[in-house]
Amino acid sequence: MKPITETLTIAGKSYGSRLLVGSGKYKDLEQTRIATEASGAEIITVAIRRVNIGQDPNAPSLLDVVPPSKYTILPNTAGCYNADDAVYTLQLARELLNGHKLVKLEVLGDEKTLFPNMPETLKAAERLVKDGFDVMVYCSDDPIQARMLEDIGCCAVMPLASLIGSGMGILNPWNLSLIIEQAKVPVLVDAGVGTASDAAIAMELGCDGVLMNTAIAGAQDPVRMARAMKLAVEAGREAYLAGRIPRRFMASPSSPMAGRVV
Repeated sequence: MKPITETLTIAGKSYGSRLLVGSGKYKDLEQTRIATEASGAEIITVAIRRVNIGQDPNAPSLLDVVPPSKYTILPNTAGCYNADDAVYTLQLARELLNGHKLVKLEVLGDEKTLFPNMPETLKAAERLVKDGFDVMVYCSDDPIQARMLEDIGCCAVMPLASLIGSGMGILNPWNLSLIIEQAKVPVLVDAGVGTASDAAIAMELGCDGVLMNTAIAGAQDPVRMARAMKLAVEAGREAYLAGRIPRRFMASPSSPMAGRVV
């Protein structure tokens, strides 16, 4: 089991924020900038197939409002359905970002559920690690698959809480707890968070961080939701470190009878 630390460390670099955010689905780049700042996040994930970070020199670039000098850019393979496409996409990202090694791998199974295709994910992860990438990987909430990805050399495992963009929250906390208990690398919930309480629960379970996009960008007020998520992640982490009281089937009075004055 990994040691409890005050900062989130991924691939040898430490971060003060345990909230990671996406960069898609905002109404424009200015809203992206403001919401990202409000979230306090330091790692920003970018869908290389959907967001311009230099592929089109004639179009506005996300990097104009989320500069690599201020944030760690985390290229991801959203929209990839096989290992070959995922590996190629991240090799392109490495070229665009001047040799950047930290990436988020996701290989999807189908367009309806966006559930991870684990056989293809495992193949892609092995190839990317051998190619020198630091791989954070979106995966099913299966403890065996998570351990296999860690054994391959992934620097973080990112099990889904529920389907991407569903906002259903954490549907299987028991599996997440099993993954957290065995992991020696950071475990971050990725996908399914809908509101601040979902993020807090993930952190209270012992997750090292939470990654989200739709929950913030799709809110009626994305900037306010970004602030709420920041506070929720911080509160959940504090509660986890504090250690909650055990659940009991009987009442336990706040003011015990023993030692009473009268």
